[in-house]
Amino acid sequence: MSRGPVEYVIIGFPGNEFKGEIVPALADLVDSGTIRIIDLVFVGKTQDGDVVTFEVDGEHADLEAYSALDGEVGEYIGDEDIAHAAAALEPGNSAALLLWEDVWAAPFVEAVRNAGGVLLEGARIPQELIEQAEALAESFG
Repeated sequence: MSRGPVEYVIIGFPGNEFKGEIVPALADLVDSGTIRIIDLVFVGKTQDGDVVTFEVDGEHADLEAYSALDGEVGEYIGDEDIAHAAAALEPGNSAALLLWEDVWAAPFVEAVRNAGGVLLEGARIPQELIEQAEALAESFG
């Protein structure tokens, strides 16, 4: 069975406000077979700067909406990942660490492998750079 690329994001929540608005969008991606959630961990910093983690099992009322997501939340995100995310947080703020498989890309990955291809490099281009490039192209066009 081929597997699609695996990606992660760290999404900040200033003021520890875990709103459920992103849950329906994630659920749509899972339900359509676009992604498969592999792991999800919430991390925060207390006002004193202590790092804490939250599970989506009802421990934190604002996270309840996330428990409805279909996925195989496991032990992939470890202490080093949590420390990395926490380093960017100011006291009183939180973040979600989300790890997913790009299921949509699995057939492409298999085709590349079958063709003898190897990935030499890949990166996500920040939205701000795309917007700048589009604005520049429009100014010439």
